[in-house]
Amino acid sequence: MIPEIFELAGQLPVRRLGYGTAQLTGPGYWGLRGEARDAVAVLRRAVERGVTLIDTADNYGPSIAEELVAEALYPYPAGLVIATKGGVVRTGPDAWHIEGRPERLRAMCEASLRRLRLDTIDLYQLHRLDPDVPMAEQLGVLDELRREGKIRHLGMDSVTAEQLDAARELTDIASVQNRYNLSDRASEPLLKLCEAHGIAFLPWFPLGNGSLATDRVRAADAAAHGVAAAGAAAHAVSADIAAAHGVSPGQIALAWLLRRSPVLCPTPGTGSLAHLEENLDAAAVRLGEEDMSRLDNLG
Repeated sequence: MIPEIFELAGQLPVRRLGYGTAQLTGPGYWGLRGEARDAVAVLRRAVERGVTLIDTADNYGPSIAEELVAEALYPYPAGLVIATKGGVVRTGPDAWHIEGRPERLRAMCEASLRRLRLDTIDLYQLHRLDPDVPMAEQLGVLDELRREGKIRHLGMDSVTAEQLDAARELTDIASVQNRYNLSDRASEPLLKLCEAHGIAFLPWFPLGNGSLATDRVRAADAAAHGVAAAGAAAHAVSADIAAAHGVSPGQIALAWLLRRSPVLCPTPGTGSLAHLEENLDAAAVRLGEEDMSRLDNLG
């Protein structure tokens, strides 16, 4: 049986299919995409549909995604887990600058607390490790913030299995976020490490940033973000399986993630209500052993 719930750090239960806010921002994750009222409607509908994990970041917009989360969902319902990230400074569309100095990480976290209208962030993830700052200093200041009650649990984004092992020597890590989907499994060793230690794995680009889905809504999403066609083999197989189940290829890609590992907690994002409904309906898709074998073999 596929587990519907994952307990972050063994303490915070969340539904494994969550919602990510990156797609609420414009090209290059800069500015607002569409109208704020539409973004608010999508966030509220996600929670109405039972989503209990909202994944965002301070640099989406920048600041815009966190502000939208607060506008749409504050006061937050009981059981809703808000995850955000810090450690990257933005200076323009697709312009990313890693910043891991302890004083800057502290300032970023405290700014996120204000925007999200929170006293404590449930899950705060280091968006990137700064190669110019010792890992112990970066995780150390986040640990300080946790002891101060401003962070409940820590996570990391875009790390190797070796880096996660090193981080676990320094502090408790509740989650990682790496790119992982049907057509990109470079992080398989990291996934296995997460399984061994009960660490949540939040795969980013769970739909290949649009390349693993071809319905009209997703095609529009992909075009708006300049996504090129990719994962042709994965798409061909998932489309064939999707036709047999009467669902979309994107739903197959999400259903595969949910069955692939009990620690995988995908948080697909969209600014479209129709696309949101379709994504969340993927939780009801039941893949058979033959389906899984075909999809697994794509890797």
